[in-house]
Amino acid sequence: MLSSDKPTVVLVHGAFADASSYAQVIPRLIARGLDVVAPAVPNRSLTGDAAYVASIVRQIPGPVVLVGHSYGGAVITVAGTEDNVKALVYLAGYALEKGESLGELQGRFPDSDLATALVHTPFPIEGSATPGTDVSVRTDRFPAVFAADVDPRLASVLAVCQRPLAAQAFADRAPAAAWKTKPSWGLVASSDHTINPDVERYGYRRAGMTTVEVDSSHLVMLAHPERVVDLIEEAVRATCG
Repeated sequence: MLSSDKPTVVLVHGAFADASSYAQVIPRLIARGLDVVAPAVPNRSLTGDAAYVASIVRQIPGPVVLVGHSYGGAVITVAGTEDNVKALVYLAGYALEKGESLGELQGRFPDSDLATALVHTPFPIEGSATPGTDVSVRTDRFPAVFAADVDPRLASVLAVCQRPLAAQAFADRAPAAAWKTKPSWGLVASSDHTINPDVERYGYRRAGMTTVEVDSSHLVMLAHPERVVDLIEEAVRATCG
């Protein structure tokens, strides 16, 4: 049972990953006395995923620091409007403006290496004769594009354990931008080959975030967990002390 007198860190994973991408961060946060929740995000649509995360946040009886990696940054941008969210932390993430889509934000900058490594796979949608489209990363390209500085054996496992993102999520427009009213922190992965680091810098700068840069691949939580934990702790101290 979560305590209501201390903050809870809610860790939102991104596309092509799951909550285990925080495996090196979670024990460190717990060791520092923080409650942690790391939900499994459906990765079906931005609005639906944000509504799901918001429903989890609403059930937490105290202050929340909401952390989003990659696509998870877009999710927390919307879900972060919940009343008990005190801070947002973006990890190599998308900080969307209200009314903006992932595709629009990315489209302002040159493509990353991810653009040539994507696989599109149809999946059935209940009640519809038209299938949806799942987007994932080619398993042979995954380590270099997504996890260049992660142990190669782990990267090869992650490549075959991907949680795809429905293509619809790239087109959904953010109905809100929580960073307009919530203190926010952003980590730029400066050696990111999944998201152009300039996409991260632009979103963070536009939001007026406290920003740090780490020479890291996209999976900064596995490559540099201490840097991630330090940033999360900074947000906790500044807003939940």
